[in-house]
Amino acid sequence: MSHSHDHSRRHFLGTAAGAAAAGAFGFGSFGGLSSAFASELFDPTTPRQPHHPAKAKAVIWLHMAGAPSTLDLFDYKPELIKLAGTPLPESFGKDLKTATDGGVGNLYASKRTWKQHGEQGAWVSDLLPNIAKQVDSIAFLKGSKTEGSTHVIASLKLHTAGLVPGRPALGSWVQYGLGSANPDLPAFVVLPTGVGAAGGGRGAVIWSSGFLPAALQGTPFRKGDSPILHLARPEGITEKEQRAQLDLLRALNSDHAERYPGDTELLARAKSYDLAYRMQVSAPEAVDLAKETTATKTAYGIGTKETDEYGTALLRARRLVERGVRFVHVISGAPDNSVDSWDAHNGLEKNHAVMCKQVDQPVGALLADLKERGLLDTTLVVWASEFGRTPYGQSGNGRDHNPWGYTQWIAGGGIKPGTYGSTDEIGLRAESGIVDTYDLQATLLHQLGLNHKKLVFAHQGRAEKATTVFGDVIKEILA
Repeated sequence: MSHSHDHSRRHFLGTAAGAAAAGAFGFGSFGGLSSAFASELFDPTTPRQPHHPAKAKAVIWLHMAGAPSTLDLFDYKPELIKLAGTPLPESFGKDLKTATDGGVGNLYASKRTWKQHGEQGAWVSDLLPNIAKQVDSIAFLKGSKTEGSTHVIASLKLHTAGLVPGRPALGSWVQYGLGSANPDLPAFVVLPTGVGAAGGGRGAVIWSSGFLPAALQGTPFRKGDSPILHLARPEGITEKEQRAQLDLLRALNSDHAERYPGDTELLARAKSYDLAYRMQVSAPEAVDLAKETTATKTAYGIGTKETDEYGTALLRARRLVERGVRFVHVISGAPDNSVDSWDAHNGLEKNHAVMCKQVDQPVGALLADLKERGLLDTTLVVWASEFGRTPYGQSGNGRDHNPWGYTQWIAGGGIKPGTYGSTDEIGLRAESGIVDTYDLQATLLHQLGLNHKKLVFAHQGRAEKATTVFGDVIKEILA
């Protein structure tokens, strides 16, 4: 090390820790990690064998934060149109508990134009013309339901299978079960987009590793060419000097490990230094779109104001799964302050026009691009939200939260396209093919080669599972 950069020991260790991006990865205490698992789990890059042959290698999770009205996107309801403007019939509203203070207004029909698309004849409104072109790759789960009519509770359940904070995100369970397919990148990446996306998605709690090792939490990637905070090499230090620092730190850690062989936290931290060093090259390259063709970027809407940010995120998501990232969580925030994400308690027409303009072209392009590259067969693309919205109005031109019946969808990854399940005639409650969020999670894990009943972590004397004690694989949609 040159004298010009002869840092004090304290400064050196601080620099090394910063370069390790410990904050980005959360390499902290293992807490409830049992000793039986410790030797394997301190290294999140270690690949692990699935429980059974996998149909999929990766998940791109499209979180529509705020909850869109699928009654205005995918759920064509002629009876709702017929009854528009009338009070909610008692036969539908029995035992109904409203989600907010807005009360139950008259039935509010969609004002969209509807057409059937593809060989399966799926109904899609005019708000999503590009997704409509891809319906023959999509399995629509039209009997979706959940618990909790507030964003916080329902979002926690969607992402962690819990109703209170503290449980691991689905992406953390995937990394726990399978490890990493690329030792130079995190296996679980989060891409927030738009205004307030991270908070609108209910914050870091939905990509937390909970009681799993902290190394398994999602890694948020920022916009721009430097995706991870504190990852770049400190100014004024050469690659050779940094490598020398890390080698010395490894030697010191090795000596400590020999004296304290049970210190898994130290082992994890040491691994994080090397991973972060490799990521100084691999992470920026993974999200660098310079080598993508102009046609590809245009297809995703990059360069157009309304679609640029979300399109960039989805193209990055494709590049990440190409490079072995297991789980990419994309959060759709509002493109500007004119709307509150998808949360249309009022002004639904304006809200959904803005939000659909943001996501439709990029999502359609992602599905087409994955299919053209042969990646859709092994990549699960999931359109998910914390709940749906009611068929009755709120504030005159909005809709309330609806956890009782709505539509989500999955494409690719060994999933059979088509329509599964339904809601009642007005779109209030799931009636057939009912799919709880636990079932959705169990199905995704199954396609990745993981049995949700066997994916177990010992925590405080309990055998914790990804979907708690609930959930069944939706066998009807498996190809």
